[in-house]
Amino acid sequence: MQLEDVEIVDFEDMDLNNAIVIAGFPSIGLVSTIVANYSIDALGLRQIGALDSPYFPTLSVVHTGEPLSPVRIYAGILETGEKIVVFVSEFKPKPNLITPLSNAIIDWVKQKGCKLLISPEGMVVEGKSAQGDDSPVDAYAIGSTENARQILQSMNIPQFKNGIIAGVSGVLLNKGKHENIDVISILSEAHPNYPDARAAASAITVIGALIGVKINVAPLHDEAERIEKQLQKFHKQAKPMVSGTGQIPQPSMYG
Repeated sequence: MQLEDVEIVDFEDMDLNNAIVIAGFPSIGLVSTIVANYSIDALGLRQIGALDSPYFPTLSVVHTGEPLSPVRIYAGILETGEKIVVFVSEFKPKPNLITPLSNAIIDWVKQKGCKLLISPEGMVVEGKSAQGDDSPVDAYAIGSTENARQILQSMNIPQFKNGIIAGVSGVLLNKGKHENIDVISILSEAHPNYPDARAAASAITVIGALIGVKINVAPLHDEAERIEKQLQKFHKQAKPMVSGTGQIPQPSMYG
C-alpha cells in the first residue's frame, strides 16, 4: 500500500448489488457526520467493513467495549427490500487524503454494483444565521449524471445551480460524472460554528425521499434546540469578556 492509498477491508461478503450508499465525512456543521450516524441507528445497520490508511489518525474508537476503526462501513436491508450502505468517518480528511478516499469509495461502489451514491454536506449561506431560527432549513441537491438529475427533478428536490462544492463530495461528483456513476450531493444550509442538527435533519429528510423510507427526524430537532440553548447561554456568559481575549466555548453534540 502506497503512503496515500486507502484500503477497504470487508468484514463479510454481503450482496450489495443495486444498493444505495451514503458517504458521511465531516463537513460544515458536522452535517455529514450527524446524518451518517443517525442513519445507522435509525435504519438498524450493522458494520460490514472498515477503511485503512497509513495517513489515518492513530486511534481506535471504543464503543460498548469494542474497538472500532475511525472510518467504517455499515449496511443493512430495509423492509422495502432496499439495500443501504453508510460510510462514516470520525475525522475530517486532510487534503492529501480526499482524492484517495474518494477513489476508494468509487471503486468499491463499482465493484459491489451499487446503484446510487449520496453525499450530504453542510452549506454556509452568507448573511443567514441559523441560531435561534426555528424555520425549516433549506436543502438542495446536485447530480453527477443526467439520470441522477432526473431523479431529483421527479421528486421535486431543489437543485443546486451555481457555486463550489469542496472536499469528498466535490471529488465524488466529479468522478461520478467522469465514470457515469450516479452521485447525488445534498447541500443543507448549516451553521459553521457548531454541530447543526437541524441542517442534518433537513438532509436526512431528502435522503429518506431518495431511498423511499420516512425517517423520524424529531430527535434531531430536539437536539438542535438543546444546542442552541447552550449557545445562547455561552454567549450570555461571554458578554463581560473583552473582545478578542478568547474563544467562546462550543457545546458538545452529545454532551
